[in-house]
Amino acid sequence: METRVVSAKALPLVQDPQRLETRLKEIPPEPGVYYMRDATDQVLYIGKSKKLRSRVRSYFRDDHHHSPRIAMMVRQIVDIEFIVTDTEAEALALEANLIKQHQPHYNVLLKDDKKYPWLCITWSESYPRIFITRKRHSGKKADRFYGPYVDVGLLRQTLNLVKRIFPLRQRPQPLFKDRPCLNYDIGRCPGVCQQLITSEEYHKIVRKVAMVFQGRIDELEQILTQQMERAAEELRFEAAAHIRDQLAGIKTLAAGQKVALADDTISRDAIALMADEHHACIQLFQMRAGRLVGRLGFVADAQSGTPGEILQRVLEEHYQNVDPIEIPTEILVQHELPENDLLKDFLSTTKGRKVAIVHPQRQTKAELLDMVERNAGYELARTQRFADRNNQAMQDLAEILDLPELPRRVEGYDISHIQGSDAVASQVVFIDGLPAKQHYRHYKIKNPTVRTGHSDDFASMAEVIGRRFRKFAAQKAKGQLLRASEASVLERHVKATADFPDLIMIDGGKGQLSAVVAVLRDLNLLDEVRVVSLAKQREEIFLPGESIPLATEADQPGVQLLRRLRDEAHRFAVSFHRQKRTERMRRSRLDDIPGLGYHRQKQLLAAFRSIDYIREASPEQIATVPGIGPRLAQQIYYYFHPNLDPAERLAPDAELNGAAPPAIEQSSALPQAENALSAPNYPDGLP
Repeated sequence: METRVVSAKALPLVQDPQRLETRLKEIPPEPGVYYMRDATDQVLYIGKSKKLRSRVRSYFRDDHHHSPRIAMMVRQIVDIEFIVTDTEAEALALEANLIKQHQPHYNVLLKDDKKYPWLCITWSESYPRIFITRKRHSGKKADRFYGPYVDVGLLRQTLNLVKRIFPLRQRPQPLFKDRPCLNYDIGRCPGVCQQLITSEEYHKIVRKVAMVFQGRIDELEQILTQQMERAAEELRFEAAAHIRDQLAGIKTLAAGQKVALADDTISRDAIALMADEHHACIQLFQMRAGRLVGRLGFVADAQSGTPGEILQRVLEEHYQNVDPIEIPTEILVQHELPENDLLKDFLSTTKGRKVAIVHPQRQTKAELLDMVERNAGYELARTQRFADRNNQAMQDLAEILDLPELPRRVEGYDISHIQGSDAVASQVVFIDGLPAKQHYRHYKIKNPTVRTGHSDDFASMAEVIGRRFRKFAAQKAKGQLLRASEASVLERHVKATADFPDLIMIDGGKGQLSAVVAVLRDLNLLDEVRVVSLAKQREEIFLPGESIPLATEADQPGVQLLRRLRDEAHRFAVSFHRQKRTERMRRSRLDDIPGLGYHRQKQLLAAFRSIDYIREASPEQIATVPGIGPRLAQQIYYYFHPNLDPAERLAPDAELNGAAPPAIEQSSALPQAENALSAPNYPDGLP
């Protein structure tokens, strides 16, 4: 059931007590989710409760001491919306989905700064891939993410060891079309590319791998032991020996655990945080069978809520994205959770057995929490060092460029090509001085003047900037582009999280900068977009309209920030260029001919031995190849002769209508079949 209350006036509810009381009476005392909206109909806050009316009313009580953040939110509430659910567990799940959808400003949101990596298993594919990523959401519900892991090196080491223990898919795409690669020959891959193993059998292997990252190592050892004994009883000694080696590898993984508890009958998680005025670093230790099997890390805004609220949000988001079997039977928390019972009921329902949430005060469990808290403190100290360095760099950059405020979002652009071939561009984004790889973009240069043998970095950079900012030009034309000086606190937050940059950096000198300035002037965005260029040779910073670079020192924090941005843009552009160049070199020119499949390509190359010889062949000679008819032969001939006179193009079609084909002069460069087989050099070679 969903009810929407529409206000007649855009006045905050605290300024209209009568309307506020009416709204509160309309909210039922049932479990559900509530929205808080402002005058612009933007969602300020989304919450859940076992009794909606009591919870919402608590925000407007005079004797309730709110934090400054929540007090500011209450003063902006103009409308209240609620959704009633049947159970508290449904309310919790619905709240999480709505927060992900709306991203309210005042909710306790975990920072997605790609600080910690995840392990992804693509269960949505017939042959799942396993890889490490810093981007959690793939858009496919079946895919599973494990983490985020604090120790990246340990995660990579574990994954490499797992790939040596179990035969797994090693490549996202096959290396060869008609045969497996070396990984199959050495036993690292079961031949996924050629489907030498069924999807069902491969899923069984991946499920064993998933158990490792679920902390179910003991259960996996029991399964493998039973399979080994069964294979030995059936006299399949080679299979038994293979499973024995897998068991040895699994025990190697388990031997690396550094923490052990005496109580090995209960699976438990322990969570704690350390926070300063700005950052909250959360650590979650996963204890299974008395051993530490995983250490996960999260980062949140310290001003977003109390320590208990932050821990509550972390636990809710974490356990809603794991399999029920991964939920422990006991959770140790550093602070009392504001909605402990609701979370406990949800976890118990999901797991199918009772889950306890404990706030220990002494003995072994309290000591375990102290250890988790110390680790959270170390992570906080590291976060503070990075934050201080980045804040100093942004302050210095703002002083160098005379910016009115700190440049929160900075974008860098670069061009990569080899004498005009495979020309591409990169867009990298730094937010608060840190790379935000989720906002990185690639561009393929579409300018027809940029081609092999003819490069134009100025035109390429102008094209990229024009494509990047044309939507903002359209918004400004409609009066929808908001300037920073005109924005409220909430609007400035929305603007900061949007994709409009505070500063853009061009990799190049005055020429590239002038080209970009001309494009921004044409788009009528020169006043809104601050742009600078960083020359490569002397690390000089140029401003629009200035012929002399700014007086800076190479070791200035702001200059170093621009250099990191420039190097990242260069790396991203070069990697994309190399990818496109490799794809082009691996790709046969015959792939561009419609109707010419892989089998017919093989037939053509077997007959002519080289693409150069195919180019010199006549349609009649091409048509002699098995599987190549007259019409397809004409298509192949036209492909290699795009500048053929239209009158000559029509002549071969007459053959299809029964007319005699015109005489086509055979090139002397075309050898006979027997000579073609012995030709020593083939310019294009076999693809």
